[in-house]
Amino acid sequence: MPSTSFTINDYTIDTTIETLGRCTAASPSPTVHFVENEFIPLYIDSEHIEELQGHESVPLNFEPAGPRKHLYFDSAKAKCAVVTCGGLCPGLNDVIRALVMESFHIYRIPCMLGIRYGLEGFIPSYGHEVVELTPENVTDIHQFGGTILGSSRGPQDPAAIVDALERLNISILYMIGGDGTMRAMKSITAEIAHRGLHISIIGIPKTIDNDINFISQSFGFETAVFQAAETIMCAHTEALGYRNGIGLVKLMGRESGFIAAHAALAQKEVNFLLVPEVPFALEGPGGFLELLEQRLHHRKHAVVVVAEGAGQHLVERTKRHDASGNVMLADVAELLINAIKKYMNQRNVHYSMKYIDPSYIIRSVPASANDKVYCGFLGQNAVHAAMAGRTNMVVAKIMDRYVHLPLELVIRKRRKLNVHSEYWRAVLESTGHPNLALFTEPAHTPKVAITPEPKT
Repeated sequence: MPSTSFTINDYTIDTTIETLGRCTAASPSPTVHFVENEFIPLYIDSEHIEELQGHESVPLNFEPAGPRKHLYFDSAKAKCAVVTCGGLCPGLNDVIRALVMESFHIYRIPCMLGIRYGLEGFIPSYGHEVVELTPENVTDIHQFGGTILGSSRGPQDPAAIVDALERLNISILYMIGGDGTMRAMKSITAEIAHRGLHISIIGIPKTIDNDINFISQSFGFETAVFQAAETIMCAHTEALGYRNGIGLVKLMGRESGFIAAHAALAQKEVNFLLVPEVPFALEGPGGFLELLEQRLHHRKHAVVVVAEGAGQHLVERTKRHDASGNVMLADVAELLINAIKKYMNQRNVHYSMKYIDPSYIIRSVPASANDKVYCGFLGQNAVHAAMAGRTNMVVAKIMDRYVHLPLELVIRKRRKLNVHSEYWRAVLESTGHPNLALFTEPAHTPKVAITPEPKT
């Protein structure tokens, strides 16, 4: 068997997928093409693994996704459940629908349960009822945004969750969520292993911020970028409508600026792009405020796009956390609005600012056509993996190939923009800032007290 482990500079990547046992049941799938239990080599570079910076791309062997001829579970007796966790994201209903349709029509699974309101739905004290999902009651849900199951944030006791899985006699659990959900999944699989149970847990990574490690594009991201680009165009129109008009757009991205960067590339009207990965000077020579004034003087308008996690080095740190355990962010838009007002007023510079935060619109819309296709493949391949006894893994698309990824690779860290990449160079050139003077932090940056912004 080809090697599934690679080490560079004491950094080890292991793509081995955990299984529940031997697959001895014949598949009822009518497909004429089954995936063999072999590995496909994909060449990975620093865009996927930051530790490869300065090194050539390396081949890694991944287990391909797809239907197997022999299954671990007897499909006539398997009982499945699905849960959606964390913030909303375009495509959630599409994934749910794909899971249900594949389970019923291809594998003839007799029962699929929907867990209401995230991990809370497993805990009896919350009183959330489970719902039965059938082809009839999910047939149209892909036309709508959000999730028909509801969602929630915050951890729950893994032991209590596994208790619920045992009570419900669940064979397979599909968990759709982001970094926090994937970490909860690790705790749940550990508890299942501790009890010696044979329950498959399959993750479907979901993050509108596109910050899941090892996955270059998560579902819903394309839809989010399209909506964000439309918002930027509106901000540009507003900025053009007034003398020294400023259009300020705040987009999602706690620790990773992918939505902001990709939308800036899509809509070529962004003049200043501020992301969490790159500290910037607010004041002083080469600082944001000085460059903004120069832009207004020469062009009479400006469009500023800022990711929600940018500029946190300029504010007083808070020790408060949201329900997901994330440090509550200061409102960077409030910081910029106040700083611009003070700076321009001191210099008697007339300006007009329009501020737009489309976050809840972006994450609540139905998925685009491409994202719908993506979600369908993810749901189908998740069912294939579960029926073949895979567990403690996620389904992912890498270089247009659907593969199985061990959970450990996904939760190792958050994915961030590589500011040494060709991608980031293109972003800087698109915004007109190949000069990096803007993206420097003075040795003694004054901190500003800003009210933390909760994540809901």
